[in-house]
Amino acid sequence: MRYRYYVSRPLITQDQRESSTALRIPAAEIEHLVTSRVRQWLLDPGGICQSTRLPNPSAQRRLIARAVEIGKNWTELPGTRQRAFLTTLIDRIAVGAHHIDIHLRPTRLAALLDVAATPLPSATDDEIQILSIPVRLRRSGRAIRMLIEGADPFATAKPDARLVKLLIRARQFNATLLDSDGVPFAALAKREGVSPSYFTRLVRLSYLAPDITQAILDGRQPRDLTSDKLLAHSRLPLAWPEQRTVLGIA
Repeated sequence: MRYRYYVSRPLITQDQRESSTALRIPAAEIEHLVTSRVRQWLLDPGGICQSTRLPNPSAQRRLIARAVEIGKNWTELPGTRQRAFLTTLIDRIAVGAHHIDIHLRPTRLAALLDVAATPLPSATDDEIQILSIPVRLRRSGRAIRMLIEGADPFATAKPDARLVKLLIRARQFNATLLDSDGVPFAALAKREGVSPSYFTRLVRLSYLAPDITQAILDGRQPRDLTSDKLLAHSRLPLAWPEQRTVLGIA
């Protein structure tokens, strides 16, 4: 398995003066965010019209229609076509602690979509438009995880494997307890190879509301609900509405 990252220059050059602010970001996460934001822009007729402003109204309408078509059918485009489209349209991408700024050259869109018979403008003549994505960066080991502020319309739910594993073990421990015929908790925990405290906390998690369990299995839980946080909340109230409030699951 090969994992790709975008790495700040101080981490490459081992410059200790700036290494504290350097970032190491998983490539797939930032590429997905950038692609999603560009697709949103393509699907916005008002934004395309304001960004391109072609002198010919007929050409402007064709450009908007072609941009919407590309945005809707993006996932069906060959990977080489997607890459060529993005690398031509995007000048640079700046990653900050609270947002990602995509520097676009929107006047290139007409030539990319074969709407106007004009050559691609040079980089020096192109106007820059910035598309921003509000994010929060959370460190995970040496890498950084990116939490999107707001919903991503093109995101697909991805279950958290550690959370799912935690729920499965909680159900297994509960079944062990029910079949124990009065065996002390400490003995059951020793049989499972865990501490009595851990065994108790996991058994409590087996009493989550069914809709909370389903949300975790579907990957629809809040982004900040990790396995460690769920374990920390193991003393949840038994009332399901109160559980939803504590965990932030509607």
